[in-house]
Amino acid sequence: MALAAATLCGPSPLAAQTSANPPAQDAKPETHITPEQAKQLFSSVDTILQFASSDTKLAIKSKVKRRLTTRDEVEKYLVDKMKDDKDAKRMERSEIVLKKFGLLDESFHLQPFLVSLLKEQIAGYYDAKTKTVNLLDWIDPEQQKPVLAHELTHALQDQRLNLDKWEDSGTEEDISRNVAEDNHFIELDEQDTAREAVLEGQAMAVLIDYSLKPAGQSILTNPDLIKQRADEQGADSDSPVLSRAPLLLQESLLFPYREGLKFEVDMLTDKGPEGAFAGVLDHPPSSSYEIMNPRAYERNVTVPVLKIPDIHPLLDADYAPYDIGVMGQIDVRILSELFGGQEMAAALAPAWDGGIYYAAQKKKAADKNSTASIGLLYLSQWKSERAAQAFAKMYAEELDKQFSGVSRDSSQESDTTEQVYQTNEGPVLITTAGRMVFVSESFDLQLARKLELLMTNVQKGNTAGQVIAALPASGERDSLTAPLTHFLAESGMMRAALPSR
Repeated sequence: MALAAATLCGPSPLAAQTSANPPAQDAKPETHITPEQAKQLFSSVDTILQFASSDTKLAIKSKVKRRLTTRDEVEKYLVDKMKDDKDAKRMERSEIVLKKFGLLDESFHLQPFLVSLLKEQIAGYYDAKTKTVNLLDWIDPEQQKPVLAHELTHALQDQRLNLDKWEDSGTEEDISRNVAEDNHFIELDEQDTAREAVLEGQAMAVLIDYSLKPAGQSILTNPDLIKQRADEQGADSDSPVLSRAPLLLQESLLFPYREGLKFEVDMLTDKGPEGAFAGVLDHPPSSSYEIMNPRAYERNVTVPVLKIPDIHPLLDADYAPYDIGVMGQIDVRILSELFGGQEMAAALAPAWDGGIYYAAQKKKAADKNSTASIGLLYLSQWKSERAAQAFAKMYAEELDKQFSGVSRDSSQESDTTEQVYQTNEGPVLITTAGRMVFVSESFDLQLARKLELLMTNVQKGNTAGQVIAALPASGERDSLTAPLTHFLAESGMMRAALPSR
């Protein structure tokens, strides 16, 4: 597990989108560790496992298998994972929706880029299926030891929880077909994202404590500095593929490590090791909101959850259900930074108070791999009317990131709450209603207004904010960025996660 982030150093992520093809890398002579180095590295596993157990207070229940693997074997592992992994399949499906939102360029090809990125970055991984920590034969043993501290923390988590079951949604079905299923998926939407951040945040905390131990320090000797440096992480000049990745990909990759680490620092400060590790694993947060607001998690503050009405009678004759989910706080931060820049993201993300989206595909679409085949609904709720208005303005100003031929069509607007735009993929309606912003893309205006009325009215009777963690952990649906975040985090530890030396 583990993919990451430049945990303690590095410039802010680049917001620029990239071309479909990842950049070519200069060929470098391949080096391999010697048999004696491999022997010493293998012998260090048990010592580092003991450190991880002492640091986390998680018990060692069994010996961890270890294996030295080659670059070719790692590449095969990644390619096979891309073919068979459930999250990879969900990513393939959600790629069109990400492009419809403007989070990826239409020409960007996600899967080949991910393979290139992981080949560049992977520095080791723990396989929960085989209970094996995999070491790499081309990386210096001393550089692998902090990685071992990280990955062996996953082994301890696995021994406590059985990670395959803990992270498994319990269903292969990822399309809801009626209003009951719609709302069931939404209620459990961000669980995977939050749990991934817990796992990676804990593992990063152990990696940092391991790195700081020779100096007689730990996270708790200067927690604010650790959180500050976590905020500074990003792609560096030694990561050419990562540095050219779209903002969505960078942030999906970084989120579990950056925000998970900051969450874990607060848990260590407030609850000590037992509460921060075993306590959180036994009673995990269930949304990106709780990860980004640790004290809200500690106080059991309810999570904003919007409802979706029964829109199927209006849509099902001409459209097939395609995707549904929460637009969580992390999704809003990524979208706001891409559309409006870092200052806008810093202002809008804390003002988020709930969001859901629904995508349907035209049954008679000529090209079902095109964003033009998708109709999209997005309802967001904000803590103030001012924030809602700011988001609506930003979203409208950046429609050309999603479409071509964008033009305002004021003649079609029914009142001052509406903005109507014509695009190459049909009309876009943006309506501001108090603290809510409704967006319809590619549905005709008459249908869009009916959908807007249903979606905003149902919130008035919604006691939003069920505690998601109290709901049964089965049948959960991924949020907009969750399949990508989950796939990356499960693929392996990245070089960019290691603290600067």
